[in-house]
Amino acid sequence: MKPHHPPRIAVLLVNLGTPDEPTAPAVRRYLKQFLSDPRVIEIPQFLWAIILNLFVLPTRPKRVAEAYATIWEGDSPIRKILQQQVTKLQQRLEGSINTADISVHPAMTYGNPGIVDVLDRLSAEGVEQFVILPLFPQYSATSAGAVYDAVSKWSLQQRNLPSFTIIKDYFTHPLYINALVDSIRRFQAEHGKPEKLMFSFHGIPQPYADKGDPYPERCKATATLVAQELGLNDDEWIISFQSRFGKQEWVKPYTDVTLEAWGKSGVGSVQVVSPAFSADCLETLEELAIENRDNFLQAGGQEYSYIPALNDDEAHIDLIEALVKPLVIGWAQSQLQVRV
Repeated sequence: MKPHHPPRIAVLLVNLGTPDEPTAPAVRRYLKQFLSDPRVIEIPQFLWAIILNLFVLPTRPKRVAEAYATIWEGDSPIRKILQQQVTKLQQRLEGSINTADISVHPAMTYGNPGIVDVLDRLSAEGVEQFVILPLFPQYSATSAGAVYDAVSKWSLQQRNLPSFTIIKDYFTHPLYINALVDSIRRFQAEHGKPEKLMFSFHGIPQPYADKGDPYPERCKATATLVAQELGLNDDEWIISFQSRFGKQEWVKPYTDVTLEAWGKSGVGSVQVVSPAFSADCLETLEELAIENRDNFLQAGGQEYSYIPALNDDEAHIDLIEALVKPLVIGWAQSQLQVRV
C-alpha cells in the first residue's frame, strides 16, 4: 500500500555568502551582517559595534567592492558555483527514491539566498525533512557553527518543526581526499610539479583555537592525508593560513609571510591549493591567485600558480552525493514504514 503523499525532503547546500553586487553599498550590507555575527567576531558586542560602525564599515566596503569587481562576471563566483553544485546534485538524486519528493537548494549563511528565507519557503511548501550540508570541509565555530545557529534560531519561531540533519564536516572523508589529490595531479600534469606545494586554509584568530575550536587540527589532518597520497616529502609542502583581519594574532604560519620568505630565500616555483574552500571566491580568486602571487614574485620567486577549488568537479559531486544520499534514503524509508 502506497503512502497518501510522498515525503518531501530538501537538501540544502550552504556556503558562507556574498554581496548581491560588487558595489560599496552592497558590500557594506553584506559585511554588516557577516561581521555582526558573534561567531565571527568574539570581542564584546558593544565595543565591536563601535569599531564596526565607526571604523570598518565607513572604509572597508569600497576596497572590498573593488576587489569583487575584478572577479565578478554577471554574478559572484561563489553563488554561481553553488548553483552549479546544486544542479548537479539534483540530477544525481532524481529518481534515486521513487517514493519520496527530493529537491536540492542553495543557501547562504550571509547574503542571498539566505538560509532563513530558504527554510521559510520550503517549510511553507510542506518539506518535512531537511538534510543540511555546510560546505566547509573542516568544521569551525566561525563557519559551520554559524549554520547551526541560523537553523536553531529559525526553529525557535516554528510550531510544527520539520526534521533536521546537519552534516558537521568531512575533513578526512576518503572521497574528499581523493578529489583533492586528483585535482592536484591533473593540474600538475598540465603545469608541472613545483618546488613547494602550499595548502593555504582560511585562518581564524589564535584565541578561538585556544578556546577549543578544532579547525586548525582538522586543516592539518586534511593537508597531511593529501600530501601522503601525493607522496610528498616533508620539505615539499607546507600548511598555512590566510585572510587575517584586525590586529590580534591568528593561527600560524601565515600564507603571505611564508610566501614572501620563500621568495627571498630562493624558492623558485610554488603552487597553492586551498582545501577549505568548496567553491572559488574572493579569498581564492583575488587574494590567493592575484595578491599573494604578486607578493611572491616581488620577493624574488619565479613561478606561482593557484590550483582551483573543487567547485562542481564530478569527483566533488561524488563526495557531496555520498554525504547526503544515505541520509535522504534512510529518512524516506523510515517514513514509508509509518505511512503505509
